[in-house]
Amino acid sequence: MSGHHKSTYKKVVVRRLDHGLVKGFVDPTSYLDPSGIKMLDREGRALVIPLNEIKGVFFVKDFDGNRQRAERKLFQSRPRLAGLWVKMTFKDTEVLEGLLPSNLVEISPEGFLLTPADLYSNNLKIFVPRTALSEINVLGVISDGRLRRLAQKRSGLPGESATSEHQMGLFSASEGQGKKAP
Repeated sequence: MSGHHKSTYKKVVVRRLDHGLVKGFVDPTSYLDPSGIKMLDREGRALVIPLNEIKGVFFVKDFDGNRQRAERKLFQSRPRLAGLWVKMTFKDTEVLEGLLPSNLVEISPEGFLLTPADLYSNNLKIFVPRTALSEINVLGVISDGRLRRLAQKRSGLPGESATSEHQMGLFSASEGQGKKAP
């Protein structure tokens, strides 16, 4: 981890499966290693914590957070950010919802970097090792609206997608009118 400027390091709280916490710093571009999470503790000592001992790596605003604030672990309604809306069930049965990137190339073989459901919490992102999970389910695919806007632009009509005139001539506009379904 030498050779990097301290400003590139991000604050993290590593939550271990044994319920222990390790607070420190990681380089977000190189913290994942086949042997585990490479980090510096708050005293500046280099540590490697094996992935199979970690429940989550929480990228935080502040090491202490707000203990009076109850954090939401589930979305109250459909998320507004784009991504894969997932529900993770940990081996200890805790459930957490969040958003994964829509681009599956960005997903690491070691685990998942999740945007948490509570955007106002102390947690900015959460890395969850695959070894900590018993199940992960996709609840929905949340679009950022670009595809919808592109279809509207091509159709020329606000609020509408492609109409029968724009559908490659497979069906005439009069076909199907006045006919009842069998």
